[in-house]
Amino acid sequence: MELLNLPSFDHKLKKINDKLCIWDIIRKKYIVLTPEEWVRQHFIHLLINEYLYPKSLIKIESGLNYNERQKRTDIQVFDRNGELFMIIECKAAYIPLSQAVFYQAATYNQVLKAKYLTITNGMTYQCCRTNWETMTIDFMEDLPKFDNEI
Repeated sequence: MELLNLPSFDHKLKKINDKLCIWDIIRKKYIVLTPEEWVRQHFIHLLINEYLYPKSLIKIESGLNYNERQKRTDIQVFDRNGELFMIIECKAAYIPLSQAVFYQAATYNQVLKAKYLTITNGMTYQCCRTNWETMTIDFMEDLPKFDNEI
């Protein structure tokens, strides 16, 4: 897998049915290792280790309905009251963070109404705060730390 611009972590790899898999600390099972999963696992560890987000408030691949179609968010983070705080869209490292990627995540957030929206390809990430009253977004320089915001 490609070296990412995210902190490394002590990952566990295992071959299952001839497929390389990585241990997911949130789902507590091995997941097939794809380039997108590699980014997701790194970002989960960044949230937990650097930004102090509790594992218990992180959910992976949660479903939603958009235009009568079933979609999934890559990562959802909840606050202490169980309200959705942030959604994170992960892409493989070779996929640029384009307007189309942001639009995909923003479209999901129209349904979910999270306060923060983040996109990442493991090389960089962008986070914005959504004000649902004024229908505006403000791009941030960094992710919010858990204890400061939630």
